[in-house]
Amino acid sequence: MLPNCDIISQDDFFKPESEVETDERGFKLYDVLDALYMDEMVKSIRNWMKSPASSGVVTEEPQNPCNNLKNTEDVYILIVEGFLLYNYKPLNELWNRRYFLTLPYEECKRRRSTRVYQPADTPGYFDGHVWPMYLKYKNELEENAINVVYLDGTKSQEELLSCVYSDIIQELKKLREGNQEVTA
Repeated sequence: MLPNCDIISQDDFFKPESEVETDERGFKLYDVLDALYMDEMVKSIRNWMKSPASSGVVTEEPQNPCNNLKNTEDVYILIVEGFLLYNYKPLNELWNRRYFLTLPYEECKRRRSTRVYQPADTPGYFDGHVWPMYLKYKNELEENAINVVYLDGTKSQEELLSCVYSDIIQELKKLREGNQEVTA
């Protein structure tokens, strides 16, 4: 959909299970920054920024490129996806755009229950760790007044994609002449 677009996923930077802390209830603490090699993630992003055309990260091939994207051959887009991106200070200076999916408790728990994790969630993990951490990090975002676009995660994937895509297209129009990168 977007030309010259690469993706870096925060999930690729999880530490091995043996290095993830366990709390007093026996829950592995995966939903905290210490469960991730965040320095390595920042390094990967900075390496991409130095040489986006030869980055070696996952590249999205344009499927039906839009006419309003003409003359963007020298504009590169990096989409960084993850759940703790905006709570890590070294990353905050890198973002052109920030999007945060919000979900009500019931829907989040339902979706989580349909996913397969390795290792699997232990009983009570969602209520005892995942949901409280989601609320904690969401509150930190709101308190810090970081420029974030909050997206209603109950909307369809198509609606969410359309919203983000439109926003990125607007940003590309602004950057078209500058040969710059967009990180979202």
